[in-house]
Amino acid sequence: MRKILFFSCAALALQACRTETKKEPIVVNYPETAKVDTVDTYFGTEVKDPFRWLEDDRSPETEAWVKKQNETTFGYLENIPYRNDLKKRLEKLWNYEKVSAPFREGDYTYFYKNNGLQNQYVVYRKKGDAEAEVFLDPNTFSEDGTTSLAGLEFTKDGSLAAYLISEGGSDWRKAIVLRTETKEVVEDTLVDIKFSGISWKGNDGFYYSSYDKPEGSELSAKTDQHKVYYHKLGTPQSQDELIYGGIPTEKHRYVGASVTEDEKYLVISASVSTSGNKLFIRDLQDPNGLLIPIVDDTDSDNYIIENVGSKLYIVTNRNAPNQKIVTVDAKNPSPENWEDFIPETENVLSPNTGGGYFFAEYMVDAISKVFQYDYEGNLVREVQLPGVGSASGFGGKKDEKEFYFSFTNYNTPGSSYKYNVDTGEYEQYWKPEIDFDPDDYESKQVFYASKDGTKIPMIITHKKGIELNGKNPAILYGYGGFNVSLTPSFSIVNAVWMEQGGVYAVPNLRGGGEYGKKWHNAGIKTKKQNVFDDFIAAAEYLIENQYTSKEYLAIRGGSNGGLLVGATMTQRPDLMQVALPAVGVMDMLRYHTFTAGAGWAYDYGTSEESEEMFNYLKGYSPVHNVKEGTAYPATLVTTGDHDDRVVPAHSFKFAAELQEKQAGDNPTLIRIETNAGHGAGTPVSKTIEQYADIFGFTLFNMGFEELPNQSVLKEFKE
Repeated sequence: MRKILFFSCAALALQACRTETKKEPIVVNYPETAKVDTVDTYFGTEVKDPFRWLEDDRSPETEAWVKKQNETTFGYLENIPYRNDLKKRLEKLWNYEKVSAPFREGDYTYFYKNNGLQNQYVVYRKKGDAEAEVFLDPNTFSEDGTTSLAGLEFTKDGSLAAYLISEGGSDWRKAIVLRTETKEVVEDTLVDIKFSGISWKGNDGFYYSSYDKPEGSELSAKTDQHKVYYHKLGTPQSQDELIYGGIPTEKHRYVGASVTEDEKYLVISASVSTSGNKLFIRDLQDPNGLLIPIVDDTDSDNYIIENVGSKLYIVTNRNAPNQKIVTVDAKNPSPENWEDFIPETENVLSPNTGGGYFFAEYMVDAISKVFQYDYEGNLVREVQLPGVGSASGFGGKKDEKEFYFSFTNYNTPGSSYKYNVDTGEYEQYWKPEIDFDPDDYESKQVFYASKDGTKIPMIITHKKGIELNGKNPAILYGYGGFNVSLTPSFSIVNAVWMEQGGVYAVPNLRGGGEYGKKWHNAGIKTKKQNVFDDFIAAAEYLIENQYTSKEYLAIRGGSNGGLLVGATMTQRPDLMQVALPAVGVMDMLRYHTFTAGAGWAYDYGTSEESEEMFNYLKGYSPVHNVKEGTAYPATLVTTGDHDDRVVPAHSFKFAAELQEKQAGDNPTLIRIETNAGHGAGTPVSKTIEQYADIFGFTLFNMGFEELPNQSVLKEFKE
């Protein structure tokens, strides 16, 4: 058992703590973590797994371990003198009205609004010039705010709506149907829906996806065969029609169904992993219509974005790593009949439709550019965006001549704009009234060389005028996987960090999608080390250019980004002062045995597929690379006990390994949020508490006995 040392300095004694010598350290013992003799054999190699018992999320032993770990962690956090100040500042900055862009459904215009500190956004609606009224208030779903709205879909005429709820952050959903005019519930709640939207077929019913309920724990047991069902209103869920996924030849891990806007076609997408999908179509106007394959392999990503009668518009990266749009007739839809509509370019395409036009958003070094096309593929105009950053939206119903888009970057809070599709003119619809002045901050994009010489872009944001003296607290945030692109966006929590003189840096690592499929594939399987090398090189750039130094650098990431942090800190523990892995994939030999984890094999490979893959995964798996006698950075692992995406056992086992083997005095703690999942739907109150703890832990372990910038907290001191 190891011990952690920290210095107590109560908030009321803060001034004395600034001028006096440090007090005697308080010694806190880590809880004991039992070890078991569990051994797996891979290709003749034995691998011990002494903390395997922590995978049982239903056992009283695991529950007791979680409780003791939290007692230790919160005992530590309570001794950080400015923890409460950070919480108050987060609350103050968070406390402004937030309003989504409106959208029309039937006779009503709907929008989401949060008055400031509400745990969940409320859905409002208005008819014509009447006053807005509450349509759905998720804050009433549960007392503690942990039941969230996870989806809302209307029938084409707007008379019915189905909404999904998530309880405790779980990926499992329930569906409730309302008659919109009266807001009365139409029928019994549907259950056991997962990784699914809702897609209506007229007013008769809707399509959804689910897995059979697994044996054992529904939060960690493997879910492997996704199925599409059709639910007819007024009938019990037990009678729902199985549409796809019920036979061995249709077995896929992710299957989704959608109905085209004109309600002519049902579209089915089927994937065995998070990359690549088969695509099928059925003519809903033909009662005997069969599912016709458009793409019958999973070598590319494809989806139907629009149709005009039988003419289909398909977005694809098939033989086009940066994506393009093709057209084809639904009667003969296979790839050999495709014709380019918007061809591939050197930049990644993310298109949308609305108002009778196509809007092609391109990422140019992770920055948005948007072009408008007509249905013949003619360029209408480039949309002149409000600035350099990220644009989103640019979509609506085909008959709407105005819709909304949003714009943001790392130092500009997101605003929404009303866009006229015919003229290309737009006006600001909503701007946040937030206690933050973007003019006080600056963002700069730099390019640095990774270990193999590849140029990697990174955006660095901070207060204007900071001195590059190596003493600025800095957070390096990364992801690097699953074709996910990190584009500039404003964050309240990052604003609080930068107020304190903090630097916030985000590199666009390989494994992401910023430069298309080739960029993604350069960071998968036996090329995964490229991602870690890119991240390490980003840290070295920040240090070499005096933005920060090892003593003031924290690395942070969640999910696949949690893996990134875990791998980086075990490979280069000398590089950073603080490590903040959140809901991370930490056991690379067993990740595929939990929930839908096997679907991540495109990016990771699995320990069972070959000896080469096993050895590669074992070589960087964070759980298996914590070394006895190594001084690791101060580490705060964070997870949720209801995370059924990346099960908390990953974080439990990693924290146990660190606590057993840490050689230095830096704390290695785990903060386990109860009744919370992978992140989506987390109540605002919990999010604020989490970040007060994360930032407090980070600054405290960088040696700050008081907050670097006291001026923004003056009102709390008086």
